[in-house]
Amino acid sequence: MLKPEAEDGQRMLADPQFRADVLAGLERRPRAIPARWFYDRRGSELFEAITDLPEYYPTRTEIGILERICPDLSALTGTGRAVVEFGSGSSTKTPLLLRCISPSAYVPIDISGDFLRQSSRVLSAAFPDLLVLPFEADFMRPLKLPQAIADAPKLGFFPGSTIGNMTPLMATDLLRAMRASLGEGAQLLIGMDRIKGADVLVPAYDDAAGVTAAFNLNLLDRINRELDGTVPTDRFRHVARWNDDRARIEMHLEAAEDTAFTVAGRDFAVAAGETIHTENSHKYGDRDARILLRAGGWTPVAEWTDPDGLFGVYLAEAQAERPAP
Repeated sequence: MLKPEAEDGQRMLADPQFRADVLAGLERRPRAIPARWFYDRRGSELFEAITDLPEYYPTRTEIGILERICPDLSALTGTGRAVVEFGSGSSTKTPLLLRCISPSAYVPIDISGDFLRQSSRVLSAAFPDLLVLPFEADFMRPLKLPQAIADAPKLGFFPGSTIGNMTPLMATDLLRAMRASLGEGAQLLIGMDRIKGADVLVPAYDDAAGVTAAFNLNLLDRINRELDGTVPTDRFRHVARWNDDRARIEMHLEAAEDTAFTVAGRDFAVAAGETIHTENSHKYGDRDARILLRAGGWTPVAEWTDPDGLFGVYLAEAQAERPAP
């Protein structure tokens, strides 16, 4: 299957993993498609719009924490580290960190290549003396980072509570992959959203302006565009719900009526009220966050939060493993 023409006028093959994940997700029960496929160019742009919404507190809260902790962070990390940002997106929080710690290089990693290259150009212009090495890749598995930073001490950066999009098992695997990519002795600066009332959480994922709904429904547009889909997007609606038992916000695409369509030549039928589960956003208590980091091979060394305790930022180290106790 073919994507529409790229910016340079060339046509590109659809990602085979995207095709495999969508087909497998539509066939399983309950239906579910991994959230990482939200982030084509349009999805990345919509997510950046979400971060500016009044209901969406995580971005502005985390930025406030990063601004406040700069002196502490600079003392704990030192200078000259290569900053490796996992899932960099538009890198809106990155300048705060780069100004704070004076790194030797910056390696943004993202699965959305076009968006990655655009944001890297903007950052290079803002930091003309900094070596910027954009790296298009899926960071869910260990990566061989650019040779230019092979010998540099490294600081992984994973803001935005993106870790919450994964189940605890997947989150642990990701943290271990990050450790393998960065190496022993590396540090990791990571944001995690905290547990709070559904009256705050649900509006953050179902805003009054409908931007999050558009972000969710864009996944169906991407399926239609890249996988020759015939999904009638107007027959699906965005649903956000708090699952208290699993401490997570869930996003779904719910069929408003019985709906049939094809994707990559395969037929599917979704009954009215049935959903396609598209995203989780797990929330962590303070102790939960530390346990998760340790399970992933990282030793917490510092943590910060905002005055209202909405969000947490953690610094951890990949210390040498040792046998118990």
